[in-house]
Amino acid sequence: MPAPKKTVRRSLLVTTAVLSSLALTAPVSGAAPGPSPKDKPSGTASGTPSGKPSGKPSASASGKPSASPSATPPATMSSVGGERLGQAGTQVNLAGGVPVLPKDVTARSWIVSDAESGEVLAAHNAHWRLPPASTLKMLFADTVLPKFPKSEKHKVVPSDLAGMGAGSSMVGIKEGEDYSVHDLWLGVFLRSGNDAVHVLSQMNGGIDNTVKEMNAHAEELQALDTYVVSPDGYDAPGQVSSAYDLTLFARSGLQKKDFREYCSTVRAKFPGKTTKVKGPKGKKGKTTRESFEIQNTNRLLTGDSDVSVYQGIAGVKNGNTTNAGATFTGVAERGGKVLLVTVMRPEKDERDEVYKETARLFDWGFKAAGKVQPVGELVPPKSAVRSSAQPGSSTSGQAGGADSGGVEADGSSKPVASATAGGGSGGMGIALAITGGLLVLLAGAAFLVNRRWPLPDLVRRRTRP
Repeated sequence: MPAPKKTVRRSLLVTTAVLSSLALTAPVSGAAPGPSPKDKPSGTASGTPSGKPSGKPSASASGKPSASPSATPPATMSSVGGERLGQAGTQVNLAGGVPVLPKDVTARSWIVSDAESGEVLAAHNAHWRLPPASTLKMLFADTVLPKFPKSEKHKVVPSDLAGMGAGSSMVGIKEGEDYSVHDLWLGVFLRSGNDAVHVLSQMNGGIDNTVKEMNAHAEELQALDTYVVSPDGYDAPGQVSSAYDLTLFARSGLQKKDFREYCSTVRAKFPGKTTKVKGPKGKKGKTTRESFEIQNTNRLLTGDSDVSVYQGIAGVKNGNTTNAGATFTGVAERGGKVLLVTVMRPEKDERDEVYKETARLFDWGFKAAGKVQPVGELVPPKSAVRSSAQPGSSTSGQAGGADSGGVEADGSSKPVASATAGGGSGGMGIALAITGGLLVLLAGAAFLVNRRWPLPDLVRRRTRP
């Protein structure tokens, strides 16, 4: 099959499953089964600190999070987003009309939330601090992506690729070759390339500086379960996050147009080796640059032998390491509802199990949305809280700068009209308009005092029938 000529992107919000070829009123616990008691030993320690249910997680004397290889969650965890989210086990409000949670979800931790309102519809050990694997790249991207223009070029030197862990996933970056920032981000999002992460980190002042900035950004987002040691998510002692925090990273990143485009890109051309072709005698030869196709490793976006493309999927990031097992955060839209689901370490040992369990939770979430009472919320960044507390202040609700443009099917940029419709909780309104098959979501731009952080203007691109 010939490689496509253009980078293939999927809009953040899509309305069909077809891939484009272009580029109980009382709260209950235990409504869904918990992880299997059997556990495989990890290569490195996983962080499972215990402590009082407060906003701040426990830490060791060195300032790093405490760690334990236990497969049992702490009895109490952080309560950021609500007291129930700090409790072990499944948290959901079952009432008449609310569908029962799927029984075949074996993940140690998961969370289902409304991406726009921030309501947590259901969760299981949401604040359990576990190794995140490459889902941590969402925090890396949300931290570093705004710093360099797409067109900036960088020539790779040996030191750029130093220090990568054995067996790292790589996109295939070569020393001595020039790459644009755009190329590097494609490598991060599509192939989960640790080599691309290391190059971008060196451009950003080095690994240590990037890790420092990622930890600071996590704190700004109130993702207090997270401690970064390696920017690419490669297993490292003490490196932890949680299903709750990973969802915060995805939600923050999705405020950025470039983040949305990269995490929804299905496949793209990536630059390869530069070769010199000898010219005729007495004439100068030509230099050519090879390229090869890369495809997104998110199986709900691309499909696999035993996993279908999920209807409405649009990203975000997957991960898998010896210590972390499989992890995944996804965003999907159906009927005007945008949901985020994060799943960490399914105990069931089957191919693509993390995607299967995510799909089941998405299915439940779309059926339950509007019927189930939330068990908590996704908190906004600290800066948004401070801003909303000031009289007359407002913010765009976007991390890392303004983002009012949309993207056409051909990849070109186009401004999108925005509006704040009346009605809705706390004055937030969403207008859905269908014109010529193009569905546009017009979301209120201002951050609201009720702590809801709506996504900015988004465009659902028409998909091929």
